Amino acid sequence: MDYTGKQFAIFTLGCKLNFSESSEMAQLLEKEGLSRVDFKELADLYIIHSCSVTEQSDKKSRNIIRQAIRRNPKAMVIVAGCYAQLKPDAIAQIEGVDFILGTHEKYNLTSRLGDLSKNEYPQIFTSKPKEIKNFHKAYSFGDRTRSFLKVQDGCNYYCTYCTIPYARGISRNDTIENTVAEAKNIAAKGIKEVILTGVNIGDFGQSTNESFFDLVKALDEVEGIERFRISSIEPNLITDEIIEFVAQSKRFAPHFHIPLQSGSDDVLSLMKRRYKREVFAHRVEKIKLTMPHAFIGVDMIAGTNGETNEFFIDSYNFIRDLDVSQIHAFPYSERANTQALKIEGKVDVPVRKERCQQLINLSERKLRHFYQSQLGRECKALFEEQQNEGKMFGFTDNYVRVELPYNKELVNQVCQVRLEKVNEQNHVEVTVIPE
Repeated sequence: MDYTGKQFAIFTLGCKLNFSESSEMAQLLEKEGLSRVDFKELADLYIIHSCSVTEQSDKKSRNIIRQAIRRNPKAMVIVAGCYAQLKPDAIAQIEGVDFILGTHEKYNLTSRLGDLSKNEYPQIFTSKPKEIKNFHKAYSFGDRTRSFLKVQDGCNYYCTYCTIPYARGISRNDTIENTVAEAKNIAAKGIKEVILTGVNIGDFGQSTNESFFDLVKALDEVEGIERFRISSIEPNLITDEIIEFVAQSKRFAPHFHIPLQSGSDDVLSLMKRRYKREVFAHRVEKIKLTMPHAFIGVDMIAGTNGETNEFFIDSYNFIRDLDVSQIHAFPYSERANTQALKIEGKVDVPVRKERCQQLINLSERKLRHFYQSQLGRECKALFEEQQNEGKMFGFTDNYVRVELPYNKELVNQVCQVRLEKVNEQNHVEVTVIPE
């Protein structure tokens, strides 16, 4: 089929993993001859790469789908991703959707295009979770500065509140050899920073009889990449040897994101998490002992079924007293077919939101405290192309958000800087130290 002159647009919702996969889908479409335009523009094909981690995610996915249909009622509309996998029938109720492609089927999207004509009714293509076994490589490259590299997919954990195993299938990955080759491809594009992404990246090696630690060691030898970041890793899977290696590595940043979800052992048990809070506390202590300036981000859920006020206070006090840098807090959202729905003690939605806000307020104080603790230090920062009101922005290796007056010559450059002042926007103003 000749798609010369035909244009497509992709809107990506959700996690870094989705962004890496959207880039892969875009490459498939470009190989067919279509050209990519911004989602706000008129296109012949719209792809909504959906998320379903919360009810709010479902709602946002539906809104974006309707936006595309209104923008060009004649365009083909494809909905892919986790919402498509979990709730295809709900999407099929939206008039104007042509294809609904689940987790496995989204990589076959080019076979559905035909002449880009509209379908009379939505066509649904999804697989059962146990049938989702293939690993599809992906990395993002739309940003000149950094890339999200997919190293793992799926999850064998069945936490009571989570639908990811149903949406993305079993844990799987490519070989270390092939993953390193992808990192080298990214380096060849001039990208300086790579963020390792996946559903449960610490579980890397399930399908290849390898380990995440071995992957980290191999990636540390990739020339051309200035820094790697570990996006998110379970407390029970970030071992002391990984922490010790990162502390002395050539390329891995002193930056960790560790999902805690609750600081109450009672709630962790209800969630069927695979650790006690003491394990989490040990990881934080170990990181700070070996890398005092390390940034530690944390995920927490407020108001899950069974979380009494006493359990929440216990959880809040636990994370308050830990030396972490930032908390990503979310109110609990009921998900169909999850075991959490069977747990007694439902928390009213306003209470969930109030508890979540308490955690957000705590996070803001912790982040500002961390930034202030870094003032006066000299470190390396990678600057982005993005600018706003004459300012440019970037991140230090330990994830301090920095800004300085825009200078085109510094875009995608790693510069030695001195951290000077935390401003009202909670960015750290810096000065560049000449080499």
